[in-house]
Amino acid sequence: MTLSGLNWLSYLVAVLFTFASGSIWFGPKTFYPIWMKAMKIDRVEHPESSSMGKVFGGLITGVLLQVLVVAWIINSLMNMNADFGILDSAVVGFWLGVAICSMPNLSHRLFAGHGYKVWIIENGNDILNFTVVAMIIAAMN
Repeated sequence: MTLSGLNWLSYLVAVLFTFASGSIWFGPKTFYPIWMKAMKIDRVEHPESSSMGKVFGGLITGVLLQVLVVAWIINSLMNMNADFGILDSAVVGFWLGVAICSMPNLSHRLFAGHGYKVWIIENGNDILNFTVVAMIIAAMN
C-alpha cells in the first residue's frame, strides 16, 4: 500500500468535508437536540477553554488520521486496479465506516446504556463521512 500519487488537495478537501458534515449533522436544527435527549442530557455545561482545546485537538487529530487511512486504502486500490472508480470507492468507504468505525462503537454505546438511537446518530455521520471521503479521494486522484 502506498500514498505515492495521492492528490494531497483531495486529502484536504476530504478533511474539510468531514468537518462541515459533522457541523451540519450535529447542528442545533438537525441531530444535536435528538442526540442530547437520547443521551439524557438536559443541558451542556460549557467547559473551560482549555478543555475545548483538548476536544478540538483530539477531533482534528482523529479526522486527519481517519482521512489519511481512507486515502491510503483508496489510493492503493486505484493503483492496483485502473478500473477502480468512484462508486467502488463509495462501497469501500461505506464498509470501512460500518465495520471499522461503527461496529466496535456499538458495544461501547450499549454497555454505557446509551442505546441504539445514540449509536445510529453518531455513527450515521461517520459512515457518511467515510463514504464521501472515499469518493472525494477517488474523484480527485
